[in-house]
Amino acid sequence: MRFHTRINSCVPSCINRICSIKRLIFLLLCILTVFCTVSMVWAEDQISKSVVKIIATQRLPDIIKLWSKQTQREISGSGVIIEGGRILTNAHVVAFAQQIYIQPYQSADKIEAKVIALSPEIDLALLKIDNKELLNNNSHMVFADKLPKTKDPVSVYGYPMGGSEQSVTEGIVSRIEYQAVFYGVPSLLIQIDAALNPGNSGGAAVAEGKLIGLVCSKIMAAENIGFLIPVEEINMFLKDASDGKYEGQPMIDGIQVQTLENDALRSCLKISEETTGMVVQDVKNIDPEFLLKPWDIITHIGDYPIDNEGRIRVNEDLRLPATYLVPRIAKEGKVPLTIIRNKKQLKLNVPVSVESQKLIRFKGFNYPRYFIYGPLVFVELDQFYIQQLLKTDKMLLLLAAVGSPVITRMSDNISFKDEALVAVFSPMFSNRITKGYDTRGPFGVVSHINDVPIKNLIHLVETLRDNRKEFVVFKFANSRSESLVFKRVEIEAATEDILNENGIRYQFSEDLKDVWNRK
Repeated sequence: MRFHTRINSCVPSCINRICSIKRLIFLLLCILTVFCTVSMVWAEDQISKSVVKIIATQRLPDIIKLWSKQTQREISGSGVIIEGGRILTNAHVVAFAQQIYIQPYQSADKIEAKVIALSPEIDLALLKIDNKELLNNNSHMVFADKLPKTKDPVSVYGYPMGGSEQSVTEGIVSRIEYQAVFYGVPSLLIQIDAALNPGNSGGAAVAEGKLIGLVCSKIMAAENIGFLIPVEEINMFLKDASDGKYEGQPMIDGIQVQTLENDALRSCLKISEETTGMVVQDVKNIDPEFLLKPWDIITHIGDYPIDNEGRIRVNEDLRLPATYLVPRIAKEGKVPLTIIRNKKQLKLNVPVSVESQKLIRFKGFNYPRYFIYGPLVFVELDQFYIQQLLKTDKMLLLLAAVGSPVITRMSDNISFKDEALVAVFSPMFSNRITKGYDTRGPFGVVSHINDVPIKNLIHLVETLRDNRKEFVVFKFANSRSESLVFKRVEIEAATEDILNENGIRYQFSEDLKDVWNRK
């Protein structure tokens, strides 16, 4: 009896203890849930505070009235506060900006900012503000330490059109590519399917509470295809700009390569099945001692083997073009390559450069270099100017029809140092000396002045400055433009009259002043 009594007395006690433990576990789970929820809300609040609105007043170049600028316009974008109290955004948000203001999260204040580093090629800009209060009240964004994977969820914070408050959209990482999107310079890009609209540019893309990339663009003709500049590219940009000047990403320029997939090509080159890589098709580098030669087979970049599609394996889930490694492993202006030449393996340290050798290349967000001589306005062509010029199909078809070098030499490298195309695309100014000429333009690329081949805009100015002949003859490199002949004394006298009549302050862009006056 005593034994049964003891058992009966212990059962309620055990049940009570179990219930107490369950209640304790339940309470702990509730506390943990509340803590996690509060932590998530706090973390999201911190992210929101680190994303700001950017308002810029832009004055874009006028590609016809080169001495002038377009009417100012106000645009808005997004930016991210990063370590050191700086603000990261897209280069195109602040390009040609006369004034830049930062509007913090949930604030009516607009704080003046200035650009301290700019990379149009990878569409990044770094801004600085002198406002300690803003920096103290808003935390900086924490960077992710690795690339995301496809299908990873991502949240995008920014200030797109459709409202004035901060917007958050969600999606997934669709893919990661290394390709040229901005002005022909390749860079690493993350594609996402989150909704993006004008104003999102420069906003934050966040995964697991950390920045994985900066919003840079979307494909206008497609739905839910947007791109991010990953933290990997951002860190390279910040490191380069840490000395106060952004130099640019190094590249191997002046060569054309092709894949080694074709069986006949491999047989012709007499290479084994195990050999993979790319073959150098052509070398157009202006350095006569450039190390690579046609038919060289590039098998490795650094320690990374190159496959027959010209790609290297970055990790288990990602293959990228071998050129991805050039700015990442280049040291002291050189990148290590392993090649096969005449059946022998060689290791070379190939020079790299941050400046492209393309004839028509991007030279930054700058107002055009111009020179006015009599009724003619000369401009030195670069990629940005030509992009603006070719926005209309009519101009593209016209230049193609007359065989303009703008079209025929679009993909050419320079054939000598400082080579550049100089053109007249603006209509001629009205003046008696233009009698009988078609003044409407465009006249196209200048080939010669008095039988002197023109190398670039500085050379054109020097040629006109030093000319002492009775006549000045302009010839253009296309099949339709007539040659323009003027008396030297008359065209020089007409220049001052034309400037005064049209209210033009300067005959030339600032960098040509010393050249013209050096008589």
